Amino acid sequence: MKRDMDLIRELLLKLEGANVPPGVTAVISPYDARLAVNGFDGEEIGHHLRMLVSAGFIETGNQPFAADGALIFRQIAWEGRDFLDSVRDPEVWGKTKKGALAAGGFTFDLLKDLAKGFLKKQIAERTGVDL
Repeated sequence: MKRDMDLIRELLLKLEGANVPPGVTAVISPYDARLAVNGFDGEEIGHHLRMLVSAGFIETGNQPFAADGALIFRQIAWEGRDFLDSVRDPEVWGKTKKGALAAGGFTFDLLKDLAKGFLKKQIAERTGVDL
């Protein structure tokens, strides 16, 4: 199964919106409506959750997944928040994807750097401050 960056972004947004209080662990199934993303089934969502855990974007309990495949979720990790903050704006995300496609490929770090570049440009245009 291929990594889908749109799904990665949507899952991080949904996990952020799950409002899990600090210090609390939530058990969230990949089939849970809170993680539903149009065009993706629970198996694809579960696979991408595993990638997010593997990349260190999500903090989990001692065991990242329950026996039934549910995510044991604590919070989005610092690295995951950095990525999410850089691609939160739909306009920045659209430009980032377009730039990555034009380049013919990307790594996750390059995608994040590209998004940061667009975000910096947007800040400069709106504030007059070059970063």
